[in-house]
Amino acid sequence: MLYLLIASLIWAFSFGLIKTNLTSIDPNIVSFIRLAISLLIFLPLIKMNSIRSKHQSHKVRRQLLLIGAIQFGLMYATYIYSFHFLKAYEVALFTILTPIYVTLLNDLINKKPLDLPALTSALIAVLGAGYIVYSKMSDNIFLIGVILVQASNVCFAIGQIYYKKLMNKYSDLQSQDVFGFLYAGGAGVALILSFISGGWNNFYPTGEQISALIYLGVIASGVGFFLWNLGAVKAKVSSLAAMNNAKIPLAVLCSIFIFQESADWKRLLIGGSIMIIAVIISEQEKIKSRWPFKKLGL
Repeated sequence: MLYLLIASLIWAFSFGLIKTNLTSIDPNIVSFIRLAISLLIFLPLIKMNSIRSKHQSHKVRRQLLLIGAIQFGLMYATYIYSFHFLKAYEVALFTILTPIYVTLLNDLINKKPLDLPALTSALIAVLGAGYIVYSKMSDNIFLIGVILVQASNVCFAIGQIYYKKLMNKYSDLQSQDVFGFLYAGGAGVALILSFISGGWNNFYPTGEQISALIYLGVIASGVGFFLWNLGAVKAKVSSLAAMNNAKIPLAVLCSIFIFQESADWKRLLIGGSIMIIAVIISEQEKIKSRWPFKKLGL
């Protein structure tokens, strides 16, 4: 849990930083640069010595590249683009559904019955978020941003679940030995998308933007994602789902107080409270379903 908490603290600062400094740059280029920097950091650490079979080693490499392409590459493509349509705190706010996706997708992937409390809490969370931004719901531009954030949430959830599953299957593997493959998969997707979008033709970053990209590449993507996936392997799925939301109040506060974004405080507090209640309901139902609560009939 400590790894997940540290990663959440790191990411809280990133929302406002992206919105303030990097929205003038093609989001695919931003994604590629930060992932490429992270790849350079972890490239010297890559080794697969614990897998003796050459065939099995190649298979694991391909799986890691695919996970990275989804969790980092496709996630960033949609996540960073959403800042063109939303304020930083709004982007942070709409990541609240990530833990619901983690729970539901985990059930689907592992062929378990769908978690009804998770579905209920998801609907309540949507109502809370909808209350905060009700005045903007008829704005098509705003809705595009919301859809992009949800796409990034799904990609991030899929990556977490499959990485956890893969690392548990090959228990001899160490995260620091293979994490470079994830960054390689993500950077590869981002690079392809950056050429398709043609953003390199207008890429003339300022010194401040270069500093922001370095911070995001080394700290937010490099250290943050490594700590997060390391914690994801060790944590229970329910804990992993809950910790996905720890960064939200921190990111909202950073965006408003540090990066000076305006917000309707009344709506933010009421809607935020509704969203928190949704998460509590989900977690309480999970706790009650476990021994000894179930045995006691609570």
